[in-house]
Amino acid sequence: MPEIELGVPKGVVESLPEEDGTAEQDMRRAIAGIQSRLNDEIADAEPGEAAEIVADAVERMEAQASTYHEFVPELRAWGQSPIYAIAWRNLYVELIGQLYEHEWLGDDLGRERNFRLVEDGIRLSDL
Repeated sequence: MPEIELGVPKGVVESLPEEDGTAEQDMRRAIAGIQSRLNDEIADAEPGEAAEIVADAVERMEAQASTYHEFVPELRAWGQSPIYAIAWRNLYVELIGQLYEHEWLGDDLGRERNFRLVEDGIRLSDL
């Protein structure tokens, strides 16, 4: 199974205030951890199993992005800058996109995600 490679999106890093760079370092560590965990989990998996593992990770990243998204108006209401919440939200969204860009994974991941959407028996009609 090929390895997953993720990186810090340039736009996310550029959106951060130019302070001491700790947010960028934190993001790089988070990405390295996600990448390492995914590669360890899919190392011996079949393509379908790998798609399931990655779909679980995508769902966790979507939940994280949603949480950070919810912080934005709250921070603004308290007179705080939401820049870090926005950057982390965008980071998770970008990582999801990077996962779909892996040629060996993209189609299987899309099928797994669609399967999960209709798993409860609801079928989408052909429109």
